Amino acid sequence: MKRILPTLFIHVLALALVGLGLMYTVQHFEFAEPWLLWLVCSGIVHVFYRIYLQSNAGFVGLIWSWESPDSQLTWKTMAFQAIPEIPYALRTMSLGFLAIAAAQPQSSSSIEDLTREGIDIVLSMDVSASMLSKDFSPNRLESSKAVATKFVDERPNDRIGVVAYEGEAFTQIPLTTDQRIVMNGIQELETGLLEGGTAIGMGLATAVNRLKNSDAQSKVIILLTDGVNNAGKIDPMDAAQLAALNDIRVYTIGVGTIGKARSPVAKVGNRYQYDWVEVEIDEKILRQISNATGGKYFRATNEEKLQSIYMEIDELEKTKFNVLRYNQKTEEFLPFALIAAVALLIEFLLRHLMIPTIL
Repeated sequence: MKRILPTLFIHVLALALVGLGLMYTVQHFEFAEPWLLWLVCSGIVHVFYRIYLQSNAGFVGLIWSWESPDSQLTWKTMAFQAIPEIPYALRTMSLGFLAIAAAQPQSSSSIEDLTREGIDIVLSMDVSASMLSKDFSPNRLESSKAVATKFVDERPNDRIGVVAYEGEAFTQIPLTTDQRIVMNGIQELETGLLEGGTAIGMGLATAVNRLKNSDAQSKVIILLTDGVNNAGKIDPMDAAQLAALNDIRVYTIGVGTIGKARSPVAKVGNRYQYDWVEVEIDEKILRQISNATGGKYFRATNEEKLQSIYMEIDELEKTKFNVLRYNQKTEEFLPFALIAAVALLIEFLLRHLMIPTIL
């Protein structure tokens, strides 16, 4: 049985180099004409063609039989026998690299121009003593703070501010894109910071004041309360009209169960005394505020409902992005074409100048 080991070995080495080049291009580039990669098979066809020719040539220098008396040929001798086949192996390699070049490998780079249709949001939160009622766990205020914090955390692309109100109102956090500052500001809210009462009009007006000079495409106030307007110098509907004049949408949330809840009724020292109190929320005025500004009124009777309300507002006020992508492609076929050209040049030199001299 005759085996043309030197011929096969030298061509397999050439095909291995082509395979490495193909793997590199597939991993790093795209192809303008990927179907032309099938031309890599022309190198394999060339290998079989060379083996066929040598099998029928009777050239002992290229044929080694295990059964022959010369079966003890060393690897050094086999390497010498492969020398005449080197030019043809270079041709095999050049065919493979020409196929890769013909498929037009390309590197691509993209530039994105990202612009957002910004939304400025102010959370106006009631921190009156009634927010310590225990129909939410552990109370309305802490539950509202937790849900508001999660809402802020999920809106990294918006400017958000926080207003707190009882009988008066103040800005806890001005508009900012720093989520951490906003969330810390929400967590620091507590009752007793201001004069007692529930000044819904003041809470809304202070939030409007924070947004009226904003150049954002969309301006939103989320006003949360658990009671009835009974303090402050500004009527809630006057504040709502001011919001409407400044194109500010107001979403109002009434927090509290239906019926009675254990609520603070007196304060002894630093501790509140609780009793069962009928929950009263001025839903009429909250609806009027939201209707006047193009917003919506929600009633949260438990923690789960409060979470779903913020999720709905999140969906209603999605930040819009405009993305322009510029794709630039660079032709990368030249290195592979050069490798093929150099291989053909070396083949020519070996076949016509060097190998005839050696043999």
